Amino acid sequence: MLFLASSSPRRSELLTKAGFEFTAEPAGVSETVLRGTPPMQIVEQLSARKARAVAKRHPDGTVLAADTVVVLKGRVLGKPKDEAAAKAMLKLLSGNVHQVYTGYTVIRGEKFVCGHEVTSVEFYVLSPKEIDAYVATGEPLDKAGAYGIQGRGALFVKRINGDFYNIVGLPIAKISRILAGLKKSGE
Repeated sequence: MLFLASSSPRRSELLTKAGFEFTAEPAGVSETVLRGTPPMQIVEQLSARKARAVAKRHPDGTVLAADTVVVLKGRVLGKPKDEAAAKAMLKLLSGNVHQVYTGYTVIRGEKFVCGHEVTSVEFYVLSPKEIDAYVATGEPLDKAGAYGIQGRGALFVKRINGDFYNIVGLPIAKISRILAGLKKSGE
């Protein structure tokens, strides 16, 4: 049985579209990390923490966890705390290239696979009117970097370099191969 250690509707949707049967079960762990931790370590540490918490509850299952952050010039942008923070993040991203890091962890018995994927995203220059209108939709409030590329946030994206689904929150092709590898190994 596959358990998704997340309450993210986007991750659930990606797994469902890819044909996986699973149960979503949020880990309920602290998401704090030491200040100054590099982005790839942040997402790997948090995904591993989430996966381990759910794996303790389901030792015979397979657990998948993920965590995503947006990084602009070394600055980590998580989920905005309110509309003002969302507007500030979008203003920073406007006209710039940023990176989206998603860490993933898969645990099945003694098998532990942890890694991350990075995708670069370039935004068009955004007007204050565009930012205000987008934030008013409520879409950016629960998303790292204050935008959803799978929604109206797509209108801001000039180009991407890397895995599109990584930006959504789960590099599904890579995860599919990891899960298939675990199945083949018979563990």
